[in-house]
Amino acid sequence: MVEQLQHGTIVTLGGGGFLMSPDGTSRIDDLILSLSGARRPRVCFVPTASGDAASACERFEAAFPAERAETSVLSLFNMSPYGYRDPSMLLEQDVVYVGGGSTANLLSLWRQHGVVDRLREAASRGTILAGISAGMNCWFEASSTDSYGPLAPLTDGLGFLPGGACPHYLGEPGRREALLECVAGGVSRTPSRWTTA
Repeated sequence: MVEQLQHGTIVTLGGGGFLMSPDGTSRIDDLILSLSGARRPRVCFVPTASGDAASACERFEAAFPAERAETSVLSLFNMSPYGYRDPSMLLEQDVVYVGGGSTANLLSLWRQHGVVDRLREAASRGTILAGISAGMNCWFEASSTDSYGPLAPLTDGLGFLPGGACPHYLGEPGRREALLECVAGGVSRTPSRWTTA
């Protein structure tokens, strides 16, 4: 889903993209790069939700070689091969691409490190925000997540997009049923509008 906001564009992916493609290529990634309007866009991968997993960073670097994009990785973990990076680097990007993993951990660390304000400012300057799975969930007010084990609602998303998100809706067993149960049960602060992918 591509959402045009008053001050920016957000692309949300329930699946697909370089992280889920067997060979690391993806037409949706081509679309994301084209939205920037840059010939060789500056693309920053944010792997916070996976704990800055080296394998995710390596897939990113392989999917966006130097002739395709100028790449960087925002690392909030000193253990990653990239070392800690100042979130202000997001203001220099054409595209910010958020990976999957734990939505709850991503939100907590971003708030602690001031990432949310940098993302909001970058979007207002025209940076394309994109993400898959937890990187989809984070932009919404709420989401369906397995960050705590069993699928459950998470109601303190960033709210850049209204409503809730449920990635892997038809792609993983139990996702659809858990979301329908959540909505039918009237869970506190559960939005009435949901985006599924």
